[in-house]
Amino acid sequence: MNVQAFELRDDDRRPPVDDLVGIVQRGLRLQPKRLPSWLFYDERGSQLFEAICEQPEYYLTRCEIALMATHAGEMADVLGEEVRLVEYGSGNAVKTRMLLEHLHAPVSYVPVEISAEPLRRCVQEMAECFPALAVQPHPGDFTRPLRLPIPPRAPRRTVLYFPGSTIGNFEARDAAELLRKMRNEMGDAGGILIGADLKKDTATIEAAYNDKAGVTAEFTLNMLVRLNREIGSDFDLASFRHRAHYNAMAGRIETFLVSTRDQKVRVGKQLVSFAPEEAMQVEYSCKYSHEDFAALAAKAGLEVAHAWTDPQAMFAVYYLVRAGVSKH
Repeated sequence: MNVQAFELRDDDRRPPVDDLVGIVQRGLRLQPKRLPSWLFYDERGSQLFEAICEQPEYYLTRCEIALMATHAGEMADVLGEEVRLVEYGSGNAVKTRMLLEHLHAPVSYVPVEISAEPLRRCVQEMAECFPALAVQPHPGDFTRPLRLPIPPRAPRRTVLYFPGSTIGNFEARDAAELLRKMRNEMGDAGGILIGADLKKDTATIEAAYNDKAGVTAEFTLNMLVRLNREIGSDFDLASFRHRAHYNAMAGRIETFLVSTRDQKVRVGKQLVSFAPEEAMQVEYSCKYSHEDFAALAAKAGLEVAHAWTDPQAMFAVYYLVRAGVSKH
């Protein structure tokens, strides 16, 4: 068995209840009210997100998989031999399998995942698909500093893999801060392989976040289900609705939970008032041009060494290296 043993404790998955109450109370005191998007991803939320990826309107996953099917071999050549691959937010790791199939003598695979069940599934599937590969799961939050496990042998480089378009969920300053953290973790010779959704027409983007089956709406509202369960709040789900629209000026989808009536919600000892049609911001999803992404990378001391897009040029994967480091 080539999987490093791990134990996932409750404190790896979520903050203590008192901390969570405080986080929610602070967010609801802001104007406009805000809740952090990581609250989406309890076990049910992770399942719903996988269902979103299968909706006909949600082009992102299909385009990224098409991109990997076309370019994974070339990516592996760029990354070179004896890579340690560290994945942020492993999820179901479909795209990662496509990359690992082409990597040359990888040293190890380190999935970093905050949700227990997706991490266990990922480890099991990788062990079955790649029995010779050292799998070193790291339970925890990738936005915090990571103490990566010691690899079984010295890699030529560490590559941080951040698939999907999760970088777009961070505002520009926070995205640059995360990339700087990743630059430190990859080391001098390392790199970052990262997905990003490209700018396109508003109708296509908005449809992806407002699917006809209502899966995204259920996903958004599940945040309130989680809070009611975990901190004992009393959000009335029937009195909130999902709204997502594309802000072309800011280049991002903005997702809200909108109060449908005048109401009060108890959160800990705090009573929070909502006016009719008051919108509570729960997620941003930034879209980029190639120039936008290069500028973001530069703020973190990185530069784009290679870029790949899917056949329809809807989605991109970038390979970032330290600024000033010679390209492959």
